[in-house]
Amino acid sequence: MDNAQIVARLRDFIEENFLYMRPDFELQNDQSLMSNGIVDSMGVMEMIQFLEEEFGVEVSDEEITEENLGSLDAIAGFVARRSSGGDRQPA
Repeated sequence: MDNAQIVARLRDFIEENFLYMRPDFELQNDQSLMSNGIVDSMGVMEMIQFLEEEFGVEVSDEEITEENLGSLDAIAGFVARRSSGGDRQPA
């Protein structure tokens, strides 16, 4: 799965679960999900569960950062790196 496909699936998930009450909000791929009020701390946990179920990517506590999970682009890059076997944290 390439970055565009990952972003498309993430966008669908976020629109269905977090933006359903804001249909006019146009989320850009590089916009911060938390600072724009799209996802809160509980939303991050929901997103992590989605990433694990949808992409088979385990997210450690140390990986829960703005750099990894802050925007659609950041999440897609994180998922792509983890899916390709790179950037794995030791257990």
